[in-house]
Amino acid sequence: MIKIAFCDDDMEVLHQMNELLDRYRVERNEDITYAAFQSPFELLTEIEKGIRPDILFLDVVMPGQNGMDVAKEIRQYDANMKIIFLTSSPEFAVESYSVGAYFYQLKPIWEESFFRLMDSVLAECEKKKKNSLILRSKDGITRIDLQQLEYCEVLGRKLLFHLENGAVLESAGSLDDLAGQLIQYSNFFRPHRSFLVNMEYIQNISSRSIKMVNDAEIPIPHGKCSEIKNTYMEYAFNGEQAVL
Repeated sequence: MIKIAFCDDDMEVLHQMNELLDRYRVERNEDITYAAFQSPFELLTEIEKGIRPDILFLDVVMPGQNGMDVAKEIRQYDANMKIIFLTSSPEFAVESYSVGAYFYQLKPIWEESFFRLMDSVLAECEKKKKNSLILRSKDGITRIDLQQLEYCEVLGRKLLFHLENGAVLESAGSLDDLAGQLIQYSNFFRPHRSFLVNMEYIQNISSRSIKMVNDAEIPIPHGKCSEIKNTYMEYAFNGEQAVL
């Protein structure tokens, strides 16, 4: 099920969005659910509780806190949410790219263009969900884009997920279970019982360790170096990367 939220201080716009989504859900036979928020405070309160809509329609100009500031705050919790700005003016269009906006929708919103936008963003959501991982962390429920996961390590009874942007997310769980779930992805392998590595982020493999692009070093167990190098070289060849 796809979760959608829309936030606008104009009740007329909220009513229109509700009607458009109702018609879209019925005509496209889509399994979607949606919630309306009249203030940024209400929206951010729910997100801080761990609620994670897949798609957010967000008004740019609202009293108290504008949509751009709200989007920046949301990005601290969720890098994958599809944010679509709603506005009567194109003046914030360039700034919208700084928060990774999916689209910038000018008002008034017409049904035909709205349906095309929904078709596009839902297709993107489905594609992302096939390449993502949902985990429970101290910040709530978080969806990780597997392309952004550099490596995962076990520390005590916790799993630490190291992301491309430098963030480290902590979750309970078993590395055995995680490795089993990610076995279908050829870029992940387990060189050490305490580490699961995304080979896209390997910078160097020596006799003692794997150096990642963020300079982290993953220890190589004794006698495993040749096997690990062969695994990486096979992945590189299959990915049609240049190898000398």
